[in-house]
Amino acid sequence: MFFIIGFLIVVGSVLGGYLPHGDIGVLIQPLEVLIILGAAIGALLASSIKPMVGKIAKSFGHIVKGLPYTKASYLELLTLLYSNFRLAKSKGMLALEAHIENPHESAIFHAYPNFMKNHHAVDFICDYLRLMTMGTENPHEFGALIDLDIETHHHEAMAPSEAIQKMADGLPAFGIVAAVLGVVVTMASITEPPEVLGGLIGAALVGTFLGLLLAYGIVGPMATALKNYADGESKYFACIKAGLMAHLQGYAPAVLVEFARKTLYSFERPTFQELEQAVTNAQAV
Repeated sequence: MFFIIGFLIVVGSVLGGYLPHGDIGVLIQPLEVLIILGAAIGALLASSIKPMVGKIAKSFGHIVKGLPYTKASYLELLTLLYSNFRLAKSKGMLALEAHIENPHESAIFHAYPNFMKNHHAVDFICDYLRLMTMGTENPHEFGALIDLDIETHHHEAMAPSEAIQKMADGLPAFGIVAAVLGVVVTMASITEPPEVLGGLIGAALVGTFLGLLLAYGIVGPMATALKNYADGESKYFACIKAGLMAHLQGYAPAVLVEFARKTLYSFERPTFQELEQAVTNAQAV
């Protein structure tokens, strides 16, 4: 939503400042757009591997979505962690085995439908709970493994953002390429009258204008929005890690979810009272 609003402000401000003094038709240069965007997209494809191209295509929906998780998402996650570890504390880790082997039929996991839609998060938490049931007890080794897993996931999630950012970095240069080609066309028509030469020079300069506008007003912000989305994903898994590590160190379920809650940013962190009410409701089920 904010990306769309920002995009409209950028375009509106630029055109609003230009229209009182110029003709909008001069800015409509399809061939300049073809040179700039075509070359930028070609360079992006040339520098990408096949899996990354698919990730980039799928990531455009994330730009409009904003951050992937809300306070409600984290409240559900923390309550899920509490429910699992309350069972583990009362009946032992092996009591979780049936739930983590088939979470889609688990009474615990089934109570959190929004979490269950996140297949990567489901696999993530089940994999580490499974390691715990298998006897993993060394916090340092366990924590290092989770860190490596989160880092790998973050690296993959950042690939679209980094690729789009490189595209944004190259757009001003491709704008100059379009402008230079426009100058070449102008020089070939040097014998034409001034009004014709003026139009050709104006069309050439539009290339530089479009390259800069696309780079800093549209494509660059797209890359930043994707980076924010990837950072939000990593924060979610860091929250899970905090809960897992607290359990491994022997803390009670009510304490370990507080450890996990403290990892969150203030604008997405449930209050202590909200979390307490949520786990109380979970106990009543």
